Amino acid sequence: MHFGPSSTRVLITVFALVGMIAAAQPTAAQKVEISVEPSKAGVKIDRNIFGQFAEHLGHGIYDGIWVGPDSAIPNTRGIRNDVVAALRAIEVPNVRWPGGCFADEYHWRKGIGPQRAVTLNPNWGGVIEPNTFGTNEFMDFLDQIGAEAYVSVNVGSGTPQEAAEWLEYLTAGQPTTLAKERAADGHPAPYKVDFLGIGNESWDCGGNMTPDYYLSQLKIYSHFVRNFNPTQQDKQQMLKIAVGPGGDDPRWVDWTQTIMKAYQRHTWSWDINGLSMHSYTVGKWPPSYASVGFGETEYAQILKYTLEMEGLIDKYSAIMNQYDPEKKVALVVDEWGAWYAPLPGTNPGFLVQQNSLRDAILAALNLNLFARHADRVRMANIAQMINALQSMVMTDKEKMVLTPTYYVYKMYVPFHDATFVPVTFDAGTYTHGDVTLPRVDAIAAKDTAGKLWLAVTNVDPNRAAEIEVSFTGAGAKSASGDTLTAPKVDSVNTFDAPHTVVPKPVTASVQGGKLTMKLEPKSVTVISIE
Repeated sequence: MHFGPSSTRVLITVFALVGMIAAAQPTAAQKVEISVEPSKAGVKIDRNIFGQFAEHLGHGIYDGIWVGPDSAIPNTRGIRNDVVAALRAIEVPNVRWPGGCFADEYHWRKGIGPQRAVTLNPNWGGVIEPNTFGTNEFMDFLDQIGAEAYVSVNVGSGTPQEAAEWLEYLTAGQPTTLAKERAADGHPAPYKVDFLGIGNESWDCGGNMTPDYYLSQLKIYSHFVRNFNPTQQDKQQMLKIAVGPGGDDPRWVDWTQTIMKAYQRHTWSWDINGLSMHSYTVGKWPPSYASVGFGETEYAQILKYTLEMEGLIDKYSAIMNQYDPEKKVALVVDEWGAWYAPLPGTNPGFLVQQNSLRDAILAALNLNLFARHADRVRMANIAQMINALQSMVMTDKEKMVLTPTYYVYKMYVPFHDATFVPVTFDAGTYTHGDVTLPRVDAIAAKDTAGKLWLAVTNVDPNRAAEIEVSFTGAGAKSASGDTLTAPKVDSVNTFDAPHTVVPKPVTASVQGGKLTMKLEPKSVTVISIE
């Protein structure tokens, strides 16, 4: 049979159309076998790994939390009611405040009493800092959302006396002058302060200190900055967190070794309970990846960068293990999250960015990492809680919208203080361009009531995954939960369209004690198993 040139062109066109149609069809779901071992329960996943961070930065505090008691926006003593309700729903365990770089220029007396000093915020945009949200407002906010206080004291430009007096003002139960001043400011009872941060990034914005110089300050602050709350003198003692590494460079290895070696030989007169680690998913500095309007290439690259967190945890855990094999000192990842280019038209110092489905998957991957390292990682604080960086909540005057990251935190509430359960699976691979990632990630745990939970993330934005879950011992009887996905990797929630990326109910099929279900592409799924 002979085909002429025109017939050949027709056939080529037909074949091309067939190829295009085939390419447009979703690739068949590939099976992923997951084995869960409920009888081999491991360490506790400390609820504090779901902590938050609220710095005086952009609209994170003012407009985000604080609108003032005279605002038309519904509030309780100046604190937004809508934001409080949203944060209560994700059971925020702790909030780190007032910074960040801001903390090492913060002088607490300017934020108490009826007359507040008006200052500047040189770290973040050089804007006015009215100090209307100070110590008592912060503690009131915590009480409203049901969270514990993580107070970061000023080591960079402050003094041990200033920090010690701040803690006395906060915690003294006896009628000292500072306790009476607190009572006059409206709070006669002493506050609880559960965590004390001794400086912030003291190797950089917190004072450009050498490891040895910071260590000398750490010992002083650890000894003299005391918590006097009568209820915290025994089992609920305040935990002290030292400044730790900020990346992978040799200088931070030296820093970590200096602090931990000193801890190994520490005496009764000073102590620490945690070492901080900061690690943002940036890609390159200055931050230049867009938070909206990106494609699969940027999606894959950012997730590749975020998985570098595991190498950092392993690296610094190994150093800590040399000097603290009993793991008394927690690795506290108290600044982490995605840091992108500022949204066009915003103050660059306000770190305003959108929050997409990509960020939800990024959050789940990191929370899973923390859970798998729960023996050492016992606290983490995503940056930041409201209106800056990888936020939970975004506000604009009276409007509020919840981000995709918020919904991951809501879905993961059952993992608060849950007991880690071993999971084995072949993650497979997802490849885009020169980036290859694990396609599937999963963790399991028993909550405080003994119920089994499974969280599974499908990183692949194009292919669904069919999972088959088996259980050692008794099999599953039923399973249900929620899945979070959206049409595109850069899908976001906006004030006009707040429900683009929200969890939807999902059920799994259970037969013969095994659970099977389909994971949508680019999705986070959390299910409870009976």
